[in-house]
Amino acid sequence: MFRFTTLPPLSLYIHLPWCARKCPYCDFNSHEGEVQERAYVDALVNDLEQDLPRIWGRPVVSVFIGGGTPSLFSPEALDRLLCAVRARLRLIPQAEITLEANPGSSEYEKFREFRALGINRLSIGVQSFDDDSLQRLGRIHGRSEALRAAEAAHDAGFESFNLDLMFGLPEQTLKQAESDIATALALEPAHLSYYQLTLEPNTLFHHQPPQLPEEDVIAAMQERAQERMAERGFQHYEVSAYAREGAQCKHNLNYWQFGDYLGVGAGAHGKITDAQQQTITRLWKLKQPRDYMDKSEMPERIGEESLLTPADAAFEFMLNALRLTEGFTSSLFTEHTGLPLSFIEWPLKQAEERGLIERNAQGMRPTAQGQRYLNDLTALFLPPSMPITGAARR
Repeated sequence: MFRFTTLPPLSLYIHLPWCARKCPYCDFNSHEGEVQERAYVDALVNDLEQDLPRIWGRPVVSVFIGGGTPSLFSPEALDRLLCAVRARLRLIPQAEITLEANPGSSEYEKFREFRALGINRLSIGVQSFDDDSLQRLGRIHGRSEALRAAEAAHDAGFESFNLDLMFGLPEQTLKQAESDIATALALEPAHLSYYQLTLEPNTLFHHQPPQLPEEDVIAAMQERAQERMAERGFQHYEVSAYAREGAQCKHNLNYWQFGDYLGVGAGAHGKITDAQQQTITRLWKLKQPRDYMDKSEMPERIGEESLLTPADAAFEFMLNALRLTEGFTSSLFTEHTGLPLSFIEWPLKQAEERGLIERNAQGMRPTAQGQRYLNDLTALFLPPSMPITGAARR
């Protein structure tokens, strides 16, 4: 039984599903083809209006426009979208508004216009600065476009932008990985997402695996990168997230702290707490853009909707919060799950006995060993028959 006395913070996620080309490692809901700006923005607004009763009157702390490649959309279309959002939702002053962007020249030329719309954070999908690595990843940009995109973000007035980098790439050497991180740091972003390439199901790389570096080389890549980022003042605040002071991604922090989020767009997921009904609802929208647009004004736009059980909520909280280097407080667990900490006391003791977490009077955090064996740690809180899934945007 949940006992909510307050509601967690609320974010808005907007999914724009089109890409110029589908990358062979990508398992996000993205689609090649003609971008249908007007019809899709109309559908997003319809979808949002249908969802308003779920979150009526609640302030929104962040907006994340992800994809796909949202920067393929014109500034005019995004302006119409954001005007509709502001007319229907109560965004807090200085709310973080992030747009995912790719380094293609037709996109970074729009950066000034994006900034003028009130978008105050970019997440640029660089992945690598090595032309050969980019080609193996199926990316359509090269090193020069990646460099220019970061410069364009500075020129457009983005004080906060993220560079998305991967390591453990096909045929990547330690020297190449070190060069990537050095180049990224020289571009002076406020935030870096640095994560290992994984061969996700339902991707081309999963069905036709490329030659990846040995595990010890991959470990060395991560270790060297973390050393270089620490030297430059980047805090390692989440498994794959590094930020200068004050530049942590507020939207992702809300995910990782088990906050609420409304998801609009094809395939978008949402999680909404209702203190009056004492429920947590999880739902996702139809994945195919055409189906989603056709049904955006109908209940059928929702692909699935379910209520979380207390065991589900406790596990999902731990799955996310244990990714944070500083962990979480006991009060945060209770406020965001509606459950007493005693609900998970047995697996907490198991984790502590195995040296995977450390606790004090305020809360708990994963140890270095817990971070290294994060899947083993989170599995201790897993309800029967529930797989470990889920990831935040960057």
